[in-house]
Amino acid sequence: MRKPAALPRKQPRQARAQATVDAILHATAQLLRSEGSARLTTNRIAERAGVSIGSLYQYFPNKEAVLGALRERHGRWFEDATRAEMERDWRRPLREAVRSGITLMVQLHLEGAALHRALTDAGRPLDPEAEAGFRRKLEAFLVERAAELRPLDPELASFIAVRALEAVIHGAALDAPERLRHPAFVDEVSELLLGYLGA
Repeated sequence: MRKPAALPRKQPRQARAQATVDAILHATAQLLRSEGSARLTTNRIAERAGVSIGSLYQYFPNKEAVLGALRERHGRWFEDATRAEMERDWRRPLREAVRSGITLMVQLHLEGAALHRALTDAGRPLDPEAEAGFRRKLEAFLVERAAELRPLDPELASFIAVRALEAVIHGAALDAPERLRHPAFVDEVSELLLGYLGA
């Protein structure tokens, strides 16, 4: 749970207020991608967003609160994208469905590699609620496809599988993003997951 100092001051209610918050978060993402977290300040965020520092402080008490909101938004974006793909893949043959899901995860990490790295460098993991949502979807998928897998506890297996995929894919995005572009990367990670599931 985030500390009170890292919580937003208030939620935007009107379209203009939402546009201000969107501009602040977009500017923060741009600065993190281009420069990382070391030089990030609320003044630089406000300047890049084209808002006054007072407007920024209306919604965020400090830099940590801005980063917390950006992590949540980034996590929701990632969760929404993976959920939509999993729902499309639900009825595909198992191997094809697994490969398609991993391909999407790799693509999303490639697109957001710099932001992933900067948010992690800023001192906190990405949104745990997004990870929990993805885990629940995978658990439901494992229940649905149980006849094609070895006997397993879907809740435990989804936890282990998500952590394993995070370690490999997210770890590569942080430490060796060129690995994500290797022609065999998706195939190898697919085999890792399929082997664990006993498919």
